[in-house]
Parts: sequence; C-alpha cells; structure tokens
Amino acid sequence: MTTQKSLPIARVIFSRRMLVALLMGFACGLPLLLTITVLQAWMKEAGVDLTVIGMMALVGLPYTVKFLWAPFLDRYTLPFLGRRRGWLLIAQLALMFSVACLGLTDPAGNPWMVAFAAFLVTFFSASQDIVVDAYRREDLPDEELGLGSSLYVNGYRVGMLLASGGGLILADHVSFKIVYLFMAACLLPGVFTTLLTPEPSAPLGRPTTLREAVIDPLVEYFTRSGALWVLAFILFYKIGDTMASAMTTPFYLDMGFSKTEIGTVVKLFGFWATIGGSLLGGVAMIRLGIKKSLWIFGILQSASTAGFVVLARAGHSVPLLSGVIGFENLTSGMGTTAYVAFMASITNKKFTATQYALLSSLMGVPRVLASAPTGFLAKNLGWEPFFIFCTLIAIPGLLLLLKKTRDFG
Repeated sequence: MTTQKSLPIARVIFSRRMLVALLMGFACGLPLLLTITVLQAWMKEAGVDLTVIGMMALVGLPYTVKFLWAPFLDRYTLPFLGRRRGWLLIAQLALMFSVACLGLTDPAGNPWMVAFAAFLVTFFSASQDIVVDAYRREDLPDEELGLGSSLYVNGYRVGMLLASGGGLILADHVSFKIVYLFMAACLLPGVFTTLLTPEPSAPLGRPTTLREAVIDPLVEYFTRSGALWVLAFILFYKIGDTMASAMTTPFYLDMGFSKTEIGTVVKLFGFWATIGGSLLGGVAMIRLGIKKSLWIFGILQSASTAGFVVLARAGHSVPLLSGVIGFENLTSGMGTTAYVAFMASITNKKFTATQYALLSSLMGVPRVLASAPTGFLAKNLGWEPFFIFCTLIAIPGLLLLLKKTRDFG
C-alpha cells in the first residue's frame, strides 16, 4: 500500500490539496489591507482628519479576538456543504458584500459609516481565517502540513500585494468605489474553491454542546504535558526577527539608502525572496519533518538577523543590502512556514477552529509588545548593538524546542 510519505514530491506539490491551500491563502490575504493601507489612502485623499484615520485602526480588532467566536464554528454545522465549507461559504459571501458596501461609503461625509463597513469586512475576514485554518489542518496529512502552510502563506502574500499595491495603482486611474468593487470580485476564486473542494473528514468527531466547544479545547490543550512550554515557544520563536524588522526602515535611511533603493531592494526583491523561502521551506519539510525544520530554519533565521550587524558596520552598499535582504527574507519565509505548520500540527482535530484561533492570536502578541521598545533600544544602544541583541534574543526560542514533548510531535 502506498503511504503519503512515499508519494513523489512533485505529485504532492501539484495535488488538489496544495492548490486549495494556495487559493484559500489568497482569499484570506486580500481583505487585510483593504481596511488599512487602501482605506487610509482613500480617507487621506478625501480630506479626513488624521486623528480619525488613526482611530480607524480599531476596526481590525476582530483579527485579534477571533478566538471568541471560533467555538461556535466548531460546534454548529450548517445544513449545506458540511461543517467547514458551509461556514466558509457564508463568511466569503458576506465578506464580498461588505467589501462592496465599503466601496459605496463616503469617507468625507460619513466616516462612521465607513468605520462600520470596515468593521464588517474585518469581522467576516477573520471568520474566513478561522474556517480556512481549520479546513487546512483537517484536509492535509501531517507530513504535508509544511508545504501546505507555505503555499497558504504565499497565497496570502499575493492577496495582500494585489490589494495594497494593485489597489493603490488602480486608484490612480479609477475611483476608490471601483477599486473596492473590483477587489470584491477578486474574492470569487475563493468562493469557487469552497464549492468545488471536498469537505474534510472529522475522524475524532465534533463538539456536541457549547461547553464542549468552549471549555473542552482549553482543557484538552492545557492538560497535555509541556503545554505551557509550547506556548512560550510560540511567543519567542520569531521574537528576534520581529524586533529587528520593526526598526529596519529607519535603519536603512540612517545608512544613507534612498527611498527608491529601499523600495526596489527591500520591498520588491525582498518580497520574492520571502516567497522563495516559503516554498523552499515547505518542500524541505516533507523530508525533514516539522521539529527538525524548526531547528534548522530557526538557526538560519537568527543568523540572518546578524547580517544587519555587518550592514551597520559597512554602511551604504546596495550589493551588501541585497545580500542581507535576500538571506533574511529567504530564512524568514522558511521560519514562518515551519512556525505555521507547527501550530496547525498541535491542534486537536476535534477542536481545530478554536485551538488554532487561540494559538494564532497568541502568535501576534510579540509583534505588538516586543516591537514597542525597539525604538528606545536602537536609540540608546546604537544600530550594531541593537541588531546583536535581536540576534541573541532568538536563542531562548530555540532552546525551548528542547522542552517539547512527544505530545506535540
């Protein structure tokens, strides 16, 4: 009998499961910046006060508290398409409608209506994220989680690029109303994917009561051996990379790089390096497995942060900047792929939506809290010591891998 592990890599890469992961990633990534970058540009152009534009960031709250309603999506099954695809179709149709409605609002005349429409976009976008994460975990066998996660992440980035870069370029030629209607139409591939792909099996069953859906996922997780160590690992694995990234733009400018050089090398070249790193990491994980990949990619990720120390000492050098950015984004893409696959692998398939929503919300904590003091550290330490600190602070995350028990793979 042929096992998953014995399948040729090419056959795994071009399978239905991988295509679904890519397309669902695109559907999840596209809405994110429609309520941030594109909306900010629209409101600024309409003459809205900067204070109001800044407060609009609060509409993104559903992304950080999505675990609050994830249990309901685990508990209840709609009478069509199955437990995952039924909720996914509802979220996607509501998301398309809310994106179109946002395009029909008037930022100058009624900013509160803009805020309400943008909140609906983020709520249904976060709901789509919950179900897609659960579907991917249940659809992919464990040995394919790495590659599937890499394709999902790359699809997510392409969706973000279309929404932000494509949306702003399009807004130079047509109205923002048309931009948002166009972006709503771009969500159709996700809807077709939901309709055509099969419902994943649920061999462990599903919660039959709200108590099972809300309380049991927490009890099941925290009664495992090493549960708190794994939470600490999730918090610390990418902390050095996160802290360094928070200060890179001021660093580039201090080193004398022009905005054109930053845009070309860091944003464009760096984007493709990240895509390449995610794909390379996903393919490598088929052979290496998740735990070994976390070690290797984590070490490379930490080493790439040290590249900024070299750049800080060398000063303005476009070739060196290209090398540092290429290596840093390549290893960051690999590390993120292993990180996302690991979180999916430790969820119980009976409570996938709830547990993954909790873990992914926790994943965002370092981005906010660890990034906050980076300006103070860079100002008082100087660039070289700051990046040395970011390199060294990644070590505890790697050491926490030693605490992982057999319960977590």
